[in-house]
Amino acid sequence: MASRGANILGSRASRIKTKLQSALEASILEVKDVSSEHAGHAAVKDNANETHFNVKIVSPKFDGQSLVKRHRMVYDLLGEELESGLHALSIVAKTPQEAGKSL
Repeated sequence: MASRGANILGSRASRIKTKLQSALEASILEVKDVSSEHAGHAAVKDNANETHFNVKIVSPKFDGQSLVKRHRMVYDLLGEELESGLHALSIVAKTPQEAGKSL
């Protein structure tokens, strides 16, 4: 999907939330746009909006999955976003049990 077409569907943060919530049935899902912290970054200097995000997600679908597999699940779900301008993604992916211990 081209970035212009993507903008018609709402903000990148909203699309990220919708895709992750739908597929991973998250009990906690936080998506924070931190693009402004990367203004002037060489790879995104011409498009500093909606390029860098922090994601915190708690999902039962992460049960039994390694951290690498959890991250891969998230990246696979956001493939279109990565192809249309999403430059960087920081992911915290936990199971409900792991989140309960850290709260």
